[in-house]
Amino acid sequence: MCRGAERLSRMRVHQLLVWLAVWTVTGFAANEQVVADFYNKHASGHTNNWAVLVCASRYWFNYRHMANALGMYRTVKRLGIPDSNIILMLADDVACNSRNKFPGNVYAKAGRHLDLYGDNIEVDYRGYEVTVENFIRLLTGRVNPSVPRSKRLLTDDRSNIFVYMTGHGGNEFLKFQDNEEISAFDIADAFEQMWQKKRYNEIFFMIDTCQANTMYSQFYSPNILATGSSEIEENSYSHENDNDIGVSVIDSYTHFVLEFMEGINKTSQVSVQDLFSSYDPTLIRSHPGVRSDLFRRPLDKTRITDFFGGVAQAETFPPAQERTQQRVLGDDIQPLETSQPTVVSPEHPVTSPFRPDGLRDNITLPLIEMGNEAWDTRYKEVRKWSSVLLVAALVGWVSFT
Repeated sequence: MCRGAERLSRMRVHQLLVWLAVWTVTGFAANEQVVADFYNKHASGHTNNWAVLVCASRYWFNYRHMANALGMYRTVKRLGIPDSNIILMLADDVACNSRNKFPGNVYAKAGRHLDLYGDNIEVDYRGYEVTVENFIRLLTGRVNPSVPRSKRLLTDDRSNIFVYMTGHGGNEFLKFQDNEEISAFDIADAFEQMWQKKRYNEIFFMIDTCQANTMYSQFYSPNILATGSSEIEENSYSHENDNDIGVSVIDSYTHFVLEFMEGINKTSQVSVQDLFSSYDPTLIRSHPGVRSDLFRRPLDKTRITDFFGGVAQAETFPPAQERTQQRVLGDDIQPLETSQPTVVSPEHPVTSPFRPDGLRDNITLPLIEMGNEAWDTRYKEVRKWSSVLLVAALVGWVSFT
C-alpha cells in the first residue's frame, strides 16, 4: 500500500512538472506574441506624421479660406503633431487687415468663441511666398540649400503626410492668390516624385474648393487616400457669415470636418471610414468624394490619428549580434555594421593602413565590444532556456526515479 501511495505521489509530481514545463514554454511564447502585437498594431508601419496645410487665396473677401487652414492647423496640433512637423502656407493678410474689426484675431464661427490665430501659430510660407513653385519644391524636397529646416518637408519612407488645400478652383485646377494655377497633373507628378524618392509611407489628401474631386482624379502613385468637398461642375459653398466681420468665416465642408474632429482625441480608435460616413450632402450643400483605389489598407481599419495625430511608435530591430573582424583590401572598404563606438585596447591596436614606403597595406580591425543592450538580450535568452531545461531535467528525474 505504501508503494502504491508513493507511486501515486510520483505520478502527481510528474504531472505537475509536465504542466509547469508546458506553462513555462507557452508563457514565453505568449509574452513574445504580446510584444509583437504591440508593435504591429499600427498596420501602416509609419513612425512619424507630418501635415502640409495650404491656403491658396489672399485678400480680405477670402477670409474663410484662411480660417479653413487655421482650423486644420489647430486640429492637427491639438492631436499631437508638433510645429516642427507642420508646414503652414498662408497669405496671412487677414488678421491684421485694416477692415478686421477684431485685429489680430481670426474666427471660424459667428459667435467668435475661439480665436484661431492667437499667439501660438507658426506660418512657414507667408504672403507672396505661397506659390506653386514653392509648393512643388516643398513636396519633392528640391529646395535651395539656403532654405531653413522650418521650411522643409523632412519626411522619409516611414512618414504619413496629411495634405490639406483650400482656395478657389475649378475642373482639375486650383488658383494660387489669383496669380497662377496648379493642376491635378502637377500634384500627381509631385506625389510620384515623392514616392520614387521614398519621401512618404502614406498620404491623406484633402481639398476644399469648387469641383474639388477633380483635383485627385490624376493621382497614380501608391498609398494615397484622397477626399474632396465637391464633384465636377459643383460649387463648394461657405457655411455662415459674421455680421460684425462682414464676410463668410468658414467653408461648409471644412466646418463639418472640423466639427467631426472635435470629438477625436489622441487615443481615439475612430477610422477614416467613420469620417467619410459622416458626410451629409444636404448639410454640406455639395457632394464630397473619396478615392481609395490607390490606398492599400481597409478604410475601417485606418485610424484618423494615423494622419492627424502624433505617433509614439518605436521601430524595432533584431537583437545585436557579435561583430566580426573585417578586412580592408586595397580601396575596397567593407563598412562596419555597428551602432556602438569602436573601443581600442592595448591588446588589439589598430595598425596604420600605410607602410613606411607610403603604400597602403591590408589591415585588420579589432573586435567591436558588445553594447549593454546586446548583453542584456543574451542574458534574457539564456535565462529563458535555462528555466526550460531545468524543468525538463526535473521531469526526467522524476520519471526514471
